[in-house]
Amino acid sequence: FFDEQRMSRLYEKFILEYYRKKHPQLRASASFIDWALDDGFAVGLPAMRSDITLSARGRVLIIDAKYYAATMQSNFDKKTVHSGNLYQIFAYVKNKQIAFERAGESVEVSGMLLYAATDEEVQPDFSYRMSGNRISATTLDLDRPFEEIRAQLDGIADTLTGPSAPAS
Repeated sequence: FFDEQRMSRLYEKFILEYYRKKHPQLRASASFIDWALDDGFAVGLPAMRSDITLSARGRVLIIDAKYYAATMQSNFDKKTVHSGNLYQIFAYVKNKQIAFERAGESVEVSGMLLYAATDEEVQPDFSYRMSGNRISATTLDLDRPFEEIRAQLDGIADTLTGPSAPAS
């Protein structure tokens, strides 16, 4: 499990399967997102596939799960969200939003960078409003008791559906 790439994939699968099992009221998937092309010419464009897409009640949350040794990047001695991650989630959200609009559907699309917490001093905990969509960056501390991990994941689900009944 010391291979960062394999741990990253395990982290993504854990989150996706958690939502599939514990929140059946949500549609949880790792879905492809179409580019919102004006001319339909897609040659050379990379595929966009979300790690986790949660849908319910006219809301969609695209989660990009990130497992890195460092959750923040340094830019001129200032800690910031990884720029490539932010560009990626923004592209996912905007293209998904445009697809709904073109289909005449009123759906609120938001995005989240969900980093596995590290022992770094500064951890991302930000929420932005960008071009009409909510984009956030936060961490999930896997070194906490499972009840706390579950509470945080359930809290994310609650943003789509409202508070859920206590788990049995």
